[in-house]
Amino acid sequence: MSLLIVLYITNFIKTLFIIAVIYYGIRIFTRYILPSIVDKGIKNMQQKMYDQQRQQRPSRPEGDVIIEKNQRNSQNTGQNQGEYVDFEEVE
Repeated sequence: MSLLIVLYITNFIKTLFIIAVIYYGIRIFTRYILPSIVDKGIKNMQQKMYDQQRQQRPSRPEGDVIIEKNQRNSQNTGQNQGEYVDFEEVE
């Protein structure tokens, strides 16, 4: 009977040890390793966004000025832009 109790206690201690190893492993991972992985991912995304913006931006010589007109604004100039109300001051 005492052998059975010793086996139960041994298995209980092993279980506690495994739980403690997993708990501290997760804490170490989230404190030290996970932030470096997230930081590396963020820097990678920033670099991709920077590269995309460089590709979309047309390359012009420095000092060259180009004025681009918006087509929608030029079409709306002839349309009704509101109503003028003439008013008088009341004393």
